[in-house]
Amino acid sequence: MSTSATLVFPRLQGDQVPAGSRPILEKVQKGFGFIPNLFAAFANSPTLLEGYIGLDATYSKATLSPAERQLVLLTASVVNECAYCVAAHSMAAKGMLKVPATVVAAVRAGQPVADAKLNALVNFTRELVQNRGHVAAATVQSFLDAGYRNDQIGEVLIGVALKTISNYTHHLSPVEIDSAFKTEA
Repeated sequence: MSTSATLVFPRLQGDQVPAGSRPILEKVQKGFGFIPNLFAAFANSPTLLEGYIGLDATYSKATLSPAERQLVLLTASVVNECAYCVAAHSMAAKGMLKVPATVVAAVRAGQPVADAKLNALVNFTRELVQNRGHVAAATVQSFLDAGYRNDQIGEVLIGVALKTISNYTHHLSPVEIDSAFKTEA
């Protein structure tokens, strides 16, 4: 995998941050207790930052559990080879949501997850991302047979869209993994 030779979105500070990004970054600071480096990259474009935050707010309303939503984000990040997001979502899954470390390790390694329902979710997400939206009928059926609903396919799509934005932003402008996530790097 190659990355951009130059940063498309350099780290901005103080008055360099576009006015439209400043109030959003203040909310990010309050929510995380710091401004994650990837959000600092998003801040170059107020539209990108606002779009990401808005899509994240929508995703947080999904009927998938918080742990399931994190696994969608982690799986997409693994497939898209985004080290920053893999570290961040591994930390969130294990630390905040108490997803078993074995589940996180399996997702990161592209291996089956022991829990059949979560495995169906991860497999569906993985195939969706790998095949750019083309998912075999058998994979969809396995997802539904595991207890998920058709409308939750749309929720997975929102999660994949969210990670496409952040994963691709990181590819265009690689940022250092924040110290809060480094143990999962």
